[in-house]
Amino acid sequence: LSDMGSGPSSRVSPGKDFVAGGVGGACLLFVGHPLDTIKVRLQTQAKISCSHDVFYSGTYDCFRKTVSKEGFRGLYKGMGAPLAGVAPMMAISFFGYGLGKQLLQPEPSIPHTYTQIYLSGTLAGVFTTVIVAPGERIKCLLQVQAASGQLKYSGPVDCAVQLYKEQGLRSVYKGTILTLLRDVPSTGVYFLTYEYLKHLLTHEGESVHQLSTPKILLAGGTAGILNWMVALPPDVLKSNFQTAADGRYKGLKDVLKGLLQEEGAFGLYKGFNAVMLRAFPANAVKYFTFWQKCLILVSYIWYVIVQ
Repeated sequence: LSDMGSGPSSRVSPGKDFVAGGVGGACLLFVGHPLDTIKVRLQTQAKISCSHDVFYSGTYDCFRKTVSKEGFRGLYKGMGAPLAGVAPMMAISFFGYGLGKQLLQPEPSIPHTYTQIYLSGTLAGVFTTVIVAPGERIKCLLQVQAASGQLKYSGPVDCAVQLYKEQGLRSVYKGTILTLLRDVPSTGVYFLTYEYLKHLLTHEGESVHQLSTPKILLAGGTAGILNWMVALPPDVLKSNFQTAADGRYKGLKDVLKGLLQEEGAFGLYKGFNAVMLRAFPANAVKYFTFWQKCLILVSYIWYVIVQ
């Protein structure tokens, strides 16, 4: 796996970060997509009537109803789009992070500061938007349509084609600004937390390369949790904006105003339990090299089965 240490001897080429990020991203998707489906459905569900607030009362209820109605395959709805994009997306993320570290550290003998690590992480968030934004748009539409029972799109390719025919790239990239607002600060927090915990868990006189597997899993999982603590509110806004009918929202202010009026500030944290259940194991696995190689193979096999 890519060495992301901040010490003077830890500089690794962005090319290695590219490969390591691609493998790790596929593993994260396989572990976390079912809970991501639950998260999106909780975030975008509307009130049924005055007497019944919502269709899903919580994470477990959404899981139970999804499996009952659609089987376990329902938990992997919309997986095609992120599966196609997750390897290059995570690869570009790690590439951007490595590039940021190099740009902010002109002298290799000087260790990175934590501010430099955070800024490098935010650069990674910017880099990935070109892939993440359309992938999120397609994924969310497929996840929501499966829950509503109105199947407009037969799959990710059909969804992308229809969106493009309707309004061109503008429709495909709907929600890009909200994706940036989610990913830029949260990715900075993600890498900063991971680096900080690695060094915190390293005994004096030892190298971060000698960290045990449980400590690497702990650092990666905790980084994932803090990442989503920052990312969840803009993610809720993004999911609602990307899945709304054309013309319902004019932009960020409109979707925020509508959500606050209907559900209050707590509406910005819809899907919190699903996100937290997903964040630790998915991100922990991403940082474990052996399981990365195994799970990426399993993920493709499983994708073939559920489709």
